[in-house]
Amino acid sequence: MNGASREALAAARERLDALTDNTSVDAGSLADELAAVTALLDREVSLRRVLTDPAQAGEAKAELAQRLIGTQVGGAAADLVAGMVRSRWSQSRDLVDALEELANIADLTAAQRRGKLDNVEDELFRFGRIVTSNTELRAALTNRSATASAKRELLGSLLGGRADATTERLVTRLVAAPRGRSLESGLESLSKLAAERRDRMVAVVTSAVPLSDRQKQRLGGALAKLYGRQMHLNLDVDPEVLGGIRVQVGDEVINGSIADRIEDAGRRVAG
Repeated sequence: MNGASREALAAARERLDALTDNTSVDAGSLADELAAVTALLDREVSLRRVLTDPAQAGEAKAELAQRLIGTQVGGAAADLVAGMVRSRWSQSRDLVDALEELANIADLTAAQRRGKLDNVEDELFRFGRIVTSNTELRAALTNRSATASAKRELLGSLLGGRADATTERLVTRLVAAPRGRSLESGLESLSKLAAERRDRMVAVVTSAVPLSDRQKQRLGGALAKLYGRQMHLNLDVDPEVLGGIRVQVGDEVINGSIADRIEDAGRRVAG
């Protein structure tokens, strides 16, 4: 998002945080309602263009949104959407992207209230690794000719009873309505949102063998000191690294594996 849309999203996230700080608000139900509005505006292109038309008064757009969705969702969701359409958006699609993000944040907030946010973070990471390594599963989940209900059924058989309910809901929404994203990028975005709930960054740590609890604590502490923020470690084991570890934080890669050092030495010799 650029300019006006980025500012509008930031304001909407603040309003969502204010809503969900109130424990009387059911964050899971709010997530469902925001997801339903997301699906509606994703389908109805003309409607979202009207609701983001900069030539129309913000209050008029808010009243229209209230009339159209006020009877279908709760007051909290309707007020949140009305506030969003009062804002200025650079592109009409940005409103839908923002609503989808708010729905995901609300679901993660519900998991945080239950003390399950760490579980959800780990499960999203593990599911992403499974998808990456299983081409048949990935093909089934991204098959454009398969119906959304068939994909939901497949995910239910894979995750039902094995993963946290929030993880299942987030992944199911992503797979059923990818909205032009790859499955991998969608899962990565969800992992980042989960980390943000505790103001943490995510480090993907690949090692030849599983790290001990002491090693994980030392590494987490070192990375937190380096980046100035709490760090959530997503741990992966890959015997091909030969020893040491490889750490990726966002786009930055910290190489500490034997394999990387051998490759670097080979490049220097060849040079």
